[in-house]
Amino acid sequence: MKILIADQMHPSLFALLDAQGWQYDYRPDFRRNDIISCLAEYDGLIIRSKTRIDEELLTQATRLQFIARAGAGLDLIDDAATQRLGIKLFHAGTGNRDAVAEHTVGMLLMLFNNLSRADREVRQAIWDREGNRGVELMGKTVGLIGYGNNGTATAQRLSGFGCRVLAYDKYREDYSDQYAQEATLADIQREADVLSLHIPLTELTSNLINETFISNFQKPFYLINVSRGEIVNSKAVVQAMKNNKILGVCLDVLENEKLSQLTNPQQEAFDYFRSSPRAVLTPHIAGWTHESYVRINEVLVQQITEWVAEQDR
Repeated sequence: MKILIADQMHPSLFALLDAQGWQYDYRPDFRRNDIISCLAEYDGLIIRSKTRIDEELLTQATRLQFIARAGAGLDLIDDAATQRLGIKLFHAGTGNRDAVAEHTVGMLLMLFNNLSRADREVRQAIWDREGNRGVELMGKTVGLIGYGNNGTATAQRLSGFGCRVLAYDKYREDYSDQYAQEATLADIQREADVLSLHIPLTELTSNLINETFISNFQKPFYLINVSRGEIVNSKAVVQAMKNNKILGVCLDVLENEKLSQLTNPQQEAFDYFRSSPRAVLTPHIAGWTHESYVRINEVLVQQITEWVAEQDR
């Protein structure tokens, strides 16, 4: 089997592939046209998020048997096209779940306790205790949309803080456990103090958190997005923050993460977020730890190995 690795990967991957006796070409410098020009030579393709995998690219993949995405999200891959062409799709959904869960809780604690602002002020010799009085996580009701790998890991962490966790997952049934209670969207909109998103970007979830969705919440709430930026309508969130319907936000992702190429509305929303003490912003790093970088490779190779063994039976 011959594999093209067309993105930057942790070097731990190579020993894992060598152990299986698989051939591979590591070309992190490859761009879309480079991949298209040579993909017919390969049985497998390993990528991160640099290249959109669509019909045009896949029609060149006359030999391709599988695509492995070193991450959780699959929004840059045309799933329908891969199914139609009989190409197996792998992703490392469990590889970064612990990193995402810890980052989610970390951002929330940072927001609740004014850690960023307090740190900046003390460095400037400002000793403002009352202005930085915090809010406790204990006893809060947290609503999770999406109860897969990241959602369940997040619920597990939140349970240790004494939170009540409500979880909504469109694709699961009877999934209440010791960490979260199965709920409807209406339940979450009625009861949640915090809303945290753990869902992929699809046609159904794009622009999910919009003006109507926010208005259906019965009380002011905090919003966390560690999924995909396009799930949240930034303009609606800014307006809700101005009206105090949203008390604060933790955003690891934005609608447009190329900050030098923002549209005027995107720039206005971004300027509001970055100037607000009620916003915690990080550059899409929730699942980006040193440990997850290695674990993602381990998960991917394990999945591919098991699949190859099935094909050989």
